Amino acid sequence: MRVITHFGLWLVGLEQAQTQTSAGERACLAKHAAGKRRLVEIGVWHGVTTRVLRSVMDPSATLYAVDPFPIGRLGFSFQYLIAHREVGVVRNGRVSWIRATGEDAARLHRSQGLPPVDFIFIDGDHTYEGLRADWTGWSPLVAPGGVVALHDSRDTKESPRPGAGSVRYTSEVIVKDPAFEVIDEFESLTVLRRRPD
Repeated sequence: MRVITHFGLWLVGLEQAQTQTSAGERACLAKHAAGKRRLVEIGVWHGVTTRVLRSVMDPSATLYAVDPFPIGRLGFSFQYLIAHREVGVVRNGRVSWIRATGEDAARLHRSQGLPPVDFIFIDGDHTYEGLRADWTGWSPLVAPGGVVALHDSRDTKESPRPGAGSVRYTSEVIVKDPAFEVIDEFESLTVLRRRPD
């Protein structure tokens, strides 16, 4: 019932779209996404970070907004409706909505022969297996010099995540990937750049 209540309050302007990113994390994402032309966000939720990415990307850019947006008891996804409206406020570039998991969206990207991406924000399934699926699916699709930002990838004093799968996979696998280098860390974000081939 909380989802329906929030949706009603959001519709009349009494509640904001929800996000698990801080204002500082959104500023960090904006800095690294600025001017990019082929962007992907995995895990859209209410579209708060999607809106930020759209506002700073190149005017000719395409942003792929990837989220399965599960259908609720009433036969539709409240999150999908909120995200569309939130992101639609910004008129910049193009947004392509992909209702799929990050892993399935990567498979679709490859099968369609789309060009490599130059920015990806991974904020989907935070389990070890979920991040592994997103990373193995998308990291080969990042162009040389392209940027990958990972949410909930660091265990910080301000935001402890002891034993979180996304933190473990990031520290055990991603930061050791020789194709990438860490270029920034902020709160729970880890930001990497793909090295030249």
